[in-house]
Amino acid sequence: MEKRWFRGEAGALLAFSLILTLVTSFISSSAQQSRDAKDSTSSATNVVQTKAAATTSSFSEDWSLLSVAGSTLEPTPPILGEKADYPEFTLELLQVKWRPNDPIDLYVILPKGVKNPPAVLYLYGYPSETDRFRDEDFSKLLIKNGIAAIGFVSALTGHRYHDRPWKEWFISELQESLVCSVHDVQMILNYLQTRGDLDMDRIGMFGDGSGATIAILAASVDKRIKVLDLLEPWGDWPDWLSRSSLIPEEERANYLKPDFLKRVELCDPVKVLPQLRSQTIRLQVLPYENLTPPAARERIIKAMPPTAKIVRYEDSKALKATASSGGFFDWVQQNVRVAIRGSGSPDPQPPGR
Repeated sequence: MEKRWFRGEAGALLAFSLILTLVTSFISSSAQQSRDAKDSTSSATNVVQTKAAATTSSFSEDWSLLSVAGSTLEPTPPILGEKADYPEFTLELLQVKWRPNDPIDLYVILPKGVKNPPAVLYLYGYPSETDRFRDEDFSKLLIKNGIAAIGFVSALTGHRYHDRPWKEWFISELQESLVCSVHDVQMILNYLQTRGDLDMDRIGMFGDGSGATIAILAASVDKRIKVLDLLEPWGDWPDWLSRSSLIPEEERANYLKPDFLKRVELCDPVKVLPQLRSQTIRLQVLPYENLTPPAARERIIKAMPPTAKIVRYEDSKALKATASSGGFFDWVQQNVRVAIRGSGSPDPQPPGR
């Protein structure tokens, strides 16, 4: 089984878990890291790959729709793979699944002493893994304000990249990567709603890079997401794909063809952000980074709703100072705590959820 992976990422993930500076090191190094290395490490998810490929022919998912309303996604009962008890929180590692051959490792971290806490979903950008959610110190930061944390990775990322031709990766399949992940967010919220131990009227989402893009798109179709904390979202696809340092030059022309751009038009935050009027939003931007081209970054800023908070980190020292203080996630946690209960209801979800 092959995975698209990046040299040196494991060290970067560990560093972020301890001091919360992965945001800078990840974004600045992604463009230089090789896309031809292999990672043979199996996750809990990969161990339980099933014969779902045999049923793929009868399964279909509409990538032209961001909402899962009316979709054929059918969740199977979640599998509890691990439950760990710590002095300040409990951690559950579950496997959830609603499409063939794509089980998802889902981390649910619950603060102790808080009944039905609000929750924040954490989605890091491509490339990433879920290792950080197993780090005790990192998990303490996620729940320190009495907020539950939900962690996972997007489609075609980490343990979810398998059984694919080598030429297919997150960007080459950008429509699939984004839309499937937006569907995943809604299906995860559906699952969380069935648990009965979370305040589903107070849900937030933190995302960086492609994770921030997915958070924006998900919030546009699911009003359960009340608070968005966005770090350097990707978007403004014609400019981003033509100039981003993440794109290999030998592939770039493929992603600038009209049919490719037409497929991802639905998934452009520049078009979706003005529609987000009921959410509390913060946008964090890193003008010194080159993963997102400056023109694309500025268009995303201009597309933000007028009530959004914009934070600019002019250099890596400013970001590291915020991260190392332990307060990087305070904004999203504090705002989800004060979110207005019942201010939004979810869009219609598939029957039986």
